[in-house]
Amino acid sequence: MNATATDPRQQLTVPVDPPTPAVPALVRVTMALTGAALAGVLTSFGQAVPGLASVSNSAGPWFAVAAALCLLAGVRGGRLGLPLAMSLGVVLLELMHVGYWATSNLRGYPDVLSLTNFWVLMGVPAGILAGAVAVAVRSRDERWRAAALGVGAAVLVGEGVRALLQVADTTGVGAWVVEIVVGAALVVVGVCTSRTQIGRVVALGTGVVGAVGVLGAFLLLGG
Repeated sequence: MNATATDPRQQLTVPVDPPTPAVPALVRVTMALTGAALAGVLTSFGQAVPGLASVSNSAGPWFAVAAALCLLAGVRGGRLGLPLAMSLGVVLLELMHVGYWATSNLRGYPDVLSLTNFWVLMGVPAGILAGAVAVAVRSRDERWRAAALGVGAAVLVGEGVRALLQVADTTGVGAWVVEIVVGAALVVVGVCTSRTQIGRVVALGTGVVGAVGVLGAFLLLGG
């Protein structure tokens, strides 16, 4: 018998942690829906806080929250995944409106929730875009990821610039500058994380052109 042979019974077994169970899709979606209603509730309260009033009256943060909640829900691409994500984005934004409306009225600040309300109507295209961004940012194709970051940046920068041009005299400039800086940071992330030249161009181009488009839409619609 070979003296150097190792007895298998003497080998130490390294303990392996059991795999963490995946969170069921229904739970993730429920969390996202609850988070959307809560965001609307917090928006109503935030409007009474001097440092948060401007942010609570802006559309960019709501768009970012909707996209983040779509990610929380685990949206994926594919034939049905993208339409479902877009639909979820719309539902989330409208739930934010419901949460805001209910909370504001309970607090004694009359608010009307109408299908013809400007922001309720804008929740449809914005929600569709938020769902698409959430799907694209998880894509294996870096061009789609770069475009998603560019679109997110465009919404923040476009709204921030519009606010500096139109409402900064009454709201101050701090919140809007922060929004622009965050948007610019998303573009930088998109450029720096892209491994190809085309990905960098997509991130930068989407961010710049998209910001001009968002700014133009705000100025045109007067929102």
